[in-house]
Amino acid sequence: CLCDKLLFCCLSEMCQCFNIDVKHPRIFTGPEDALFGFSVLQHDAGGEKSMLVGAPWDGPPNNRKGDVYRCTVGAERNSSCSKVNLGRETALQNVSKNLRNSHLGMTLTPDYPDGFLACAPLWSQECGTSMFSTGICASVSDDLEPRETIAPTAQRCSTYMDIVIVLDGSNSIYPWYEVQNFLSNILSKFHISPDQMQVGILQYGEVAVHEWSLKDYQTTQQVVEASMNISRQEGRETRTAYAIHMACTEAFSAERGAREGATKVMIVVTDGESHDGEELPDALEECETRNITRYAIAVLGHYIRRQQDPETFINEIKYIASDPDDKYFFNVTDEAALNDIVDALGDRIFTLEGTLGYNQSSFHMEMSQIGFSTHTLDDGILFGMVGAYDWDGGVLKEGINGRIMPPREAFESEFPLELKNHAAYLGYTVSSVVVGDWKRLYVAGAPRFKHKGKVILFELGDDGEVEIVQALNGEQIGSYYGSEVCGLDIDQDGITDVLLVAAPMFLGSGNKEAGRVYIYTLSGVRQDTQLHTVFILNGTLKSEEKSQDARFGYALAATPDLNHDGFTDLLVGAPLEDEHRGAIYVYHGDGIYITHNYKQRIAGYSISPSLKYFGRSVSAQLDLDGDDLIDLAVGAQGSAVLLSSRSIVQINVSLKFQPHSINVIQKTCQKGGRDSACLNATVCFTAVSRSPGSHSNNFGRSSFIHSYYQYHSCSPNFSLRFKINNTESGPVLDEGWPTNIKKTIPFFKDCGEDDVCTTDLVLQAHMDISGTRHKPYVIRSPRRRLAVEVQLQNRLENAYNTSLMLHYSRNLHFSSLSIRVSHVLEVILLSSLGNQHWIILCCSDSVERDDTLEDNSIQLQSFVQYEPDLFVSRYVCTHGPTIDNHRRICKDLVRK
Repeated sequence: CLCDKLLFCCLSEMCQCFNIDVKHPRIFTGPEDALFGFSVLQHDAGGEKSMLVGAPWDGPPNNRKGDVYRCTVGAERNSSCSKVNLGRETALQNVSKNLRNSHLGMTLTPDYPDGFLACAPLWSQECGTSMFSTGICASVSDDLEPRETIAPTAQRCSTYMDIVIVLDGSNSIYPWYEVQNFLSNILSKFHISPDQMQVGILQYGEVAVHEWSLKDYQTTQQVVEASMNISRQEGRETRTAYAIHMACTEAFSAERGAREGATKVMIVVTDGESHDGEELPDALEECETRNITRYAIAVLGHYIRRQQDPETFINEIKYIASDPDDKYFFNVTDEAALNDIVDALGDRIFTLEGTLGYNQSSFHMEMSQIGFSTHTLDDGILFGMVGAYDWDGGVLKEGINGRIMPPREAFESEFPLELKNHAAYLGYTVSSVVVGDWKRLYVAGAPRFKHKGKVILFELGDDGEVEIVQALNGEQIGSYYGSEVCGLDIDQDGITDVLLVAAPMFLGSGNKEAGRVYIYTLSGVRQDTQLHTVFILNGTLKSEEKSQDARFGYALAATPDLNHDGFTDLLVGAPLEDEHRGAIYVYHGDGIYITHNYKQRIAGYSISPSLKYFGRSVSAQLDLDGDDLIDLAVGAQGSAVLLSSRSIVQINVSLKFQPHSINVIQKTCQKGGRDSACLNATVCFTAVSRSPGSHSNNFGRSSFIHSYYQYHSCSPNFSLRFKINNTESGPVLDEGWPTNIKKTIPFFKDCGEDDVCTTDLVLQAHMDISGTRHKPYVIRSPRRRLAVEVQLQNRLENAYNTSLMLHYSRNLHFSSLSIRVSHVLEVILLSSLGNQHWIILCCSDSVERDDTLEDNSIQLQSFVQYEPDLFVSRYVCTHGPTIDNHRRICKDLVRK
């Protein structure tokens, strides 16, 4: 017998699932009510690696400024995060005072050429009683220091004014408290702040005095309180020309707080003709030179009380006022009547030519919400302006060639102006692709266009000219098709191969928001004898095949290469799966396509049962844990999760036996009390890492299972199957790599130097009966047996795995087999329908020449007759008259 010892080996320390490690996540937590985890971005600053997490609702309930947290990836699995404090007063000095409820951190994007952008698309400007959400982005350096504020759509308010009131304080103006009431009422209408209105007051009589300068007070309350403390200057003369000239040259000076670009407004209030009227032309010319708009108010109380004709006075005041008089000139009967013109004066100031009034019916950039989406380019940043042009939306590029802002009409071919009030939300997401001839196309989604959504691909010139190359349209109302787009250069040759468009609210079975991602592949289409590159629909990606809310496609992210095959891969977030606990899907690139079946689904509850909305944001561009493998950053509600990649190995297995062949003659061991021929099998595993970087091939302990087998005939075939234990760390086996090996162990043949056995089998056989057609053999009882004697002889070298095959007719039944000489021989007996012959064949695994094969088969035949074996029986019963009727004589006559 043959006994072999086979060693089965399992490599522990490795895992069967594919190569995103879900057993050792790094979970960073933050304030849930701040929406910590709304956005995530991997960050590497000079080797110091961290994860940036947006918390756009950070702050007290009455002021959700928002902020960004930095979570250091250190040795500890669950480290704490620190707030960057981008909303502090010293961080964004020119806008921090307006960060109230701006929700900074809604968008995080790598900046060009380094650092990152943190955007607050809801940042608003207070203009009068209106709030305009133009949005801002903060450019932050790698060391987390704000370096500039990007607010390309922020506009100066229509109330960005420097106003100087030139107030007559001579003896004739009376009562003074009515003047104070007028000042209090008109000033309370002004929206005073550094970004809106500033007010200064110059009072005059015989001399002129600055009661306060433009820069002195920053709020409306401050100036109203100050106005109540102004006392009358008094004086017998009214030197109006002198006061106007002083206001133009001094009150509107930068030293006193005048701002460049602010609308300059002067309000002259007087109750009598000037004593220096001859100087008025020069004073007014100075005002015109400085582009100062003048309102003039004639108080007629002194003339009415004295019953004097005010015509000359009125003409002088009209001369002082800017043209036309019906807009810039006022007259009142007395000091008390000043309060009657407060509303009219305020409205006229707020609707100055060149400014935007309060009650406009359409918006351009006032509600643009820039930073709602961003995309990093080689030469700048592409911004989506979802609220621009009455929420029709738009895009803006900020780069090395300056600012490029296409006008509304640039997209008119795909977004007709007659649909301008339908809120398409163009710019909800932005990206770019590179097609043939290295031409870059910009991509923008409009998920509300005609309620089904649209995505456009376009060229953008430095002059803002737009050429739309292709438009893709959604298919289901309310699916939010185009809310996320992602271009993939799968083979990493610089040309985009696949464009993905998400419709996360696509309704699936049961009217659930299952979501869907459309796959468009780059293809060449011939039009007008020219070959154009366009994107052709090539299937969809979907979530788990069950009825549930998923919002599959809410987040899309390209990742350089997770499985280390040289192709770009894809991550898809589905934050509503599993009852809002969320999940992410991993898809692998293949050639120039993306696989339609996911390779790994990572459920939020498998990371932590407490996670919610896992997959609302994803980022996967960098190695953060220092193993040279791309890691995944995933946002959730109040949490951010870092998942590490695992290296991929290919395991080569060798199976060797000692000795190399089986010699059944030489017994080398005992098994079960019998001498046996034994051999040892040695299994060797060699692991080769396919992953980048230096990774240890030491997989820890190996487990061996010792098994013993006995073989009695053919050369044994050994099959070794191995698998990787379901461990929690370490590398994983390459997908599709073989996990079994087969090997046959030959017997020792003793066939000379060439080790080739050449044999000559000679087969002889005869039966113990003989009969011909004319004289058949008669088979009589009790003989019922037929014996066939077969003799097999080998005249040359050893014959291995010899077999003997006997075919016999179906009227025979096999009884027994007797082997006179013990040999390892396989005997096969077959009963064949319709076969009237004995056919005997022999063969072996050894080589036999063709000229000796004739005696390897024999056909035996004998004609037989069967002697009948009959038994005849007869029964006779006789009835006679001489015999008693009650008696009967019966005899059995038997003849054979």
